[in-house]
Amino acid sequence: MITILQGKIQTVEISPERPTVIIGERLNPTGRSRLAEALKKGDWDLIRQEAVSQVEQGAALIDINVGVAGVDEVAMLPQAVKVVSEVVGVPLCLDSPNPQALEAALKVCPGRPLINSTTGEEKSLTVILPLAKKFGAAVIALCHDEEGIANDPEKRFKVAEKIVRRAKDYGLHEADILIDPLVLTVGAEAKAGLVSLSTTSLIAERLGLNLTMGASNVSFGLPNRYLINNTFLAMAIWCGVNAPIVNPAAKEIVETILAADLLKGKDPYAVRYIRQCRKSQQK
Repeated sequence: MITILQGKIQTVEISPERPTVIIGERLNPTGRSRLAEALKKGDWDLIRQEAVSQVEQGAALIDINVGVAGVDEVAMLPQAVKVVSEVVGVPLCLDSPNPQALEAALKVCPGRPLINSTTGEEKSLTVILPLAKKFGAAVIALCHDEEGIANDPEKRFKVAEKIVRRAKDYGLHEADILIDPLVLTVGAEAKAGLVSLSTTSLIAERLGLNLTMGASNVSFGLPNRYLINNTFLAMAIWCGVNAPIVNPAAKEIVETILAADLLKGKDPYAVRYIRQCRKSQQK
């Protein structure tokens, strides 16, 4: 199962047999007042800096989200795509709940991007999947539907199955879909992490699909978040996640991903892991 994404310059292949691909999460104004203000003012310098920095730190894709109160996403998202594409050549992940904003961004996005995202709800599937087909994009699919986010891994798995089935109805292929098993905070629900990991394993084992997730959600509201995030991410990679949405600058995150890949047999002779360790020592 290989999902191929294309940026202005670079091509990225996501596959269970290949090393983990990092989707950089930093171009998202949620909880980031400085970035939110820059978007409101149309100040693109910070956006450019964040995009370049994430690629330098190991991101193979850049997620772009411009969801700020008072910002017209339909106008802003395609503008952000153009700005980011000017400074990095990696594929882009277009992140918006607004179908009109997504379509506007898809029209100007170079290569083959990733849409973030659809759910298993029919009202979402019937809008996002045709967009993906029309523009030849891949799609992140979230494991919740009209009944919400289930606490049962089997129910989340069935949502993933439904999304793949509906994607085929629109002429898409399994390789066009990255499943997000969804991650909730263990601070509010003790078994939230276990449910996400179990769902990941079910999807990887039964469907063989590529998987993503916003791993840092698991630690929300808790101290020493980096420790929880890194531990959870290593476990998620073992279970089948191969394209997590993370901050590549976060403490030890890249090393954790490379160590997980090494232990899963995706880094012969520890070449990538050793290279990163030497790079870190030189700083």
